[in-house]
Amino acid sequence: MKIAVLTDRESASGFRLAGLEVHVAERPEEAEAKLRELARRDDLALLAVDQGLVADPQALLARELRGRALPVVLPFPSLGFAFAEEGADAKGYIRRLVKATIGYEIKL
Repeated sequence: MKIAVLTDRESASGFRLAGLEVHVAERPEEAEAKLRELARRDDLALLAVDQGLVADPQALLARELRGRALPVVLPFPSLGFAFAEEGADAKGYIRRLVKATIGYEIKL
């Protein structure tokens, strides 16, 4: 069984470096079509989806996945989505992540 990721072009390289099967979409319409195609595959155990492209992938795939245990659909926030939600810059976002992880604030 495989893990596939549907994300934007900027994030794709990191997932490829991790050895995952990566599918890139530029627009939400393109992402939705690709997501439906991936959901029909029998060799996927996990399908991770960038919320910047598809906000609620489980709702979109409700019909396609009815009665099936796999693939598990896992939405994850994109970096652009995380910055927009918090109204922060990249350094501020990284500072908060580090503080939440190790308990100390660092100066970048």
